[in-house]
Amino acid sequence: MRLISKTVGRCLDATAQRVPDKDALIVLQENVRLTFAQLKEEVDKAAAGLLSIGLCRGDRLGMWGPNSYAWVLMQLATAQAGIILVSVNPAYQAMELEYVLRKVGCKALVFPKQFRTQQYYNILKQICPELEQAQPGALKSQRLPDLTTVISVDDPLPGTLLLDEVVAAGSTEQQLAQLRYTQQFLSCHDPINIQFTSGTTGSPKGATLSHYNIVNNSNMIGERLRLGKKKPEESRVILPSPLYHCLGSVGGTMVCVMHGATLILSSPIFDGKKALEAVSKERGSFLYGTPTMFVDILNQPDFSSYDISTMCGGVIAGSPAPPELIRAIINKLNMRDLVVAYGTTENSPVTFMSFPEDTVEQKAESVGRIMPHTEAKIVNVEDGKLLELNTPGELCIRGYCVMLGYWGEPEKTQEAVGQDKWYWTGDIATMDEQGFCKIVGRSKDMIIRGGENIYPAELEDFFHTHPQVQEVQVVGVKDDRMGEEICACIRLKSGEETTAEEIKAFCKGKISHFKIPRYVVFVTNYPLTISGKVQKFKLREQMERHLNL
Repeated sequence: MRLISKTVGRCLDATAQRVPDKDALIVLQENVRLTFAQLKEEVDKAAAGLLSIGLCRGDRLGMWGPNSYAWVLMQLATAQAGIILVSVNPAYQAMELEYVLRKVGCKALVFPKQFRTQQYYNILKQICPELEQAQPGALKSQRLPDLTTVISVDDPLPGTLLLDEVVAAGSTEQQLAQLRYTQQFLSCHDPINIQFTSGTTGSPKGATLSHYNIVNNSNMIGERLRLGKKKPEESRVILPSPLYHCLGSVGGTMVCVMHGATLILSSPIFDGKKALEAVSKERGSFLYGTPTMFVDILNQPDFSSYDISTMCGGVIAGSPAPPELIRAIINKLNMRDLVVAYGTTENSPVTFMSFPEDTVEQKAESVGRIMPHTEAKIVNVEDGKLLELNTPGELCIRGYCVMLGYWGEPEKTQEAVGQDKWYWTGDIATMDEQGFCKIVGRSKDMIIRGGENIYPAELEDFFHTHPQVQEVQVVGVKDDRMGEEICACIRLKSGEETTAEEIKAFCKGKISHFKIPRYVVFVTNYPLTISGKVQKFKLREQMERHLNL
């Protein structure tokens, strides 16, 4: 299997020529149904529209909101025009939003007016009060100096362009010719997507991926799933996972674009019932999700009433999955071709994956074997020396899939990717004689709660802004449904008193809901090493005992 030197746009064009009349995208909540020919036409108009309002190749456009038709449209349209898509977590509050927009110098931001309680327009106004008086497309903001263009997906709002207007602006022959001219100068090695991944130091880092990274990764995921060998009715992918994560945008959207499979978005944010409804109504054959999502789907009270006869496989990824869960998914959801995938955003993302024909045992006890054109090694964390088989050490990855770097952070990039081009994952793994890899822990104390990565250092920095807090340590404690939950162990200043409820209330509206600790425990001291460093693993054990987990 060869590596492909084509841009995302060229790949969409090729698929639209090959299977023009096949269902490409179905968005249930919006009643959207497009064939590949129709999707390509809309994407081209949107791409030409973005160029016509003054965005250029290499500019950054932030997509901020739950899963929707607009999300997929922007993902593909930015790629067609060589604009860099910035995937913004839809749960971000004002501080987090300001940080990422400034970090990568976003020129445009696209979002719906609101979703449930999250009022996107109002959150943006908190950091960009100039928006209401601005001429659409000519915003001048003090705190966001690069942001000129704000695009609303659904409602005409003061200071914003409407997405429909942008698409309409790109539908003239002149604008489409401009798009084709721009495309001659695009390279598959250009950056195309910035995905935020929090570092151990707390602040999120923008992992920057090229067309080459994601085109080849998605091509190999689809190959290993044997998507090319399936009949049209057997390649219908239900995606309940968020598009702002690599699993959704690469494993979902791009895999379907590369292999001409049908992408079905089951709901704006994950909903287990809606995922099952989508499988039965749309005759889904593949289902994606994190372990937490699959637990929820299997535990739907009316699970047995859904027709899941068309299911044959899927992908579970995002955090370690307990062996019993893998067995339950294969047995109860008809997913005999289920594969387990492992990767990191910095690796575009998938580096290890099962084969559909691996045994249930192999799927339950490992993350599969290395992907093509990808090297892996397991080394001693202390000295970087190669370890024997079946010995735990840090997993390092090298190959086409390694990101271009962290946007604007050369030092952080060098810490993660050495001169020799090996990327250090921070995951502790073992490898056996047959090449099966098992993830056994993390060298950095990241918490994975239901597939969301949470970095203790970021939360610890935040809690230190609370006037009564002297010191805080954040650890993950085990949880049957979420895999891990956040536990904040807080030492108050002397003479101070507060409650767990008050601490949680302090977090609301300042940090994303999924980062708010489930448990808040007040402590007087922490287990320390001889040199005075906090021993997180001991603290975690103490908390699990204390909370009777």
